[in-house]
Amino acid sequence: MSAAPTRRAILSQAWPIMVAQASIPLVGIVDTAVIGRTGEATALAAVALGSTIVNFLFWAFGFLRMGMTGLTAQAVGANDGAEIAALLRRGLMLGGLLGAVLLILQSLLVPAALALMAGGGALDVATRTYVEARLLGAPAALAFYAANGWLLGVGRTRAALVVQLILNAANIALTMLFVWQLDMGVRGVGLGTACADWIAVAAALWVTRAGWRGTAAALFDRAALARLFAVNRDLMIRTVALLTLFGWFTNAGARLGAETLAAQQVLMQFVAVSAFILDGFCFTAEARVGAAIGARDRAAMLRATRLVGEFCLGTAILFAVLIAAGGEAFVALLTTSAEVRAIAAGLLPLVALVPLIGTPAWLLDGVFIGATEGRALRDAALASTAAYVLTDLALRPWGEVGVWIALLAGYGWRAIALGLFWPRLMRRLAPARAAP
Repeated sequence: MSAAPTRRAILSQAWPIMVAQASIPLVGIVDTAVIGRTGEATALAAVALGSTIVNFLFWAFGFLRMGMTGLTAQAVGANDGAEIAALLRRGLMLGGLLGAVLLILQSLLVPAALALMAGGGALDVATRTYVEARLLGAPAALAFYAANGWLLGVGRTRAALVVQLILNAANIALTMLFVWQLDMGVRGVGLGTACADWIAVAAALWVTRAGWRGTAAALFDRAALARLFAVNRDLMIRTVALLTLFGWFTNAGARLGAETLAAQQVLMQFVAVSAFILDGFCFTAEARVGAAIGARDRAAMLRATRLVGEFCLGTAILFAVLIAAGGEAFVALLTTSAEVRAIAAGLLPLVALVPLIGTPAWLLDGVFIGATEGRALRDAALASTAAYVLTDLALRPWGEVGVWIALLAGYGWRAIALGLFWPRLMRRLAPARAAP
């Protein structure tokens, strides 16, 4: 990974991630369409609610991806081969263990999650069926997070693309098989994803097999483990705060009825596509910033941030135009419900603003994750989530329009909060003063 990045180098590193990330929301689109084409609003709402619960449970451990990328990139910048290998093994071990814990505790976690959501009745039953099926893949999903983060950290973005495409292709094929051919309904959607998680982690273990070298002493090095857990603790709190924000957002839609929640699920596919593809550049920022910090190269870090920012802004403008121009036609492909289509059409102008307003927050996330500034990420997420909740409460009289304006404000609050920590990051990279 070159110390002074160029636009060509940034794009070369980012495009495989962008392709991989673009295929992730495709899975959500297929899941939504497979259920949505049945015309059952309750089933579609159950997938929306269940996905929120599973995402909360899984992405509470999203530090396995984010922390791994930042720490590995810094080890690359410092030319520490032994630590690079040890980080992979630590991440895989930790991910598998945490996933097993989720699977064991599901009888406690699922009812508690449903109790917090504004569902009830048939919606709760369908949602529980989906969540329990998804959790069968928990150990594989969390181990996959670690492997993917490691690949991004060492700059092997094409290998990361391969394993992500295997995951998503398996997910799509199995979901269509279970739902359309075997008539398994929402359980089929969840089970298809769980099976795909196991297929993907097997592929990731094969792709990363060269990183398994090393000693047990390196694997359990106390100082390295302490740093791993310190960074991951803050990232976990940060992730839980942001998942709380999106859980609140989903619950806000659920309060307004199954049709509004279903429309919200359809519209979130636009947000997912925009965010995941832009993440291709933001993940590149993580690796580039991490390597620059490992090498103590402030100039390379600033240049990487600026170049990635240019690509992010141009892509965000493109997505805003596409959503505004083609949104209604796309909504019609995902659902046959006239009520859901009408609600979604009225909200499209707000949805088109998400890429533009979300980009600063996503870019700064990448920079601070690469710098392993866990405390800044944690504090910014807590503050912005609190500000979002207050904004949503204030806008409740505006119905579904208020729900989406509050989400836009949430992205703005997050960017502002992270921006306040920028001077501290710059001080960390300031050149050392010469001794008198």
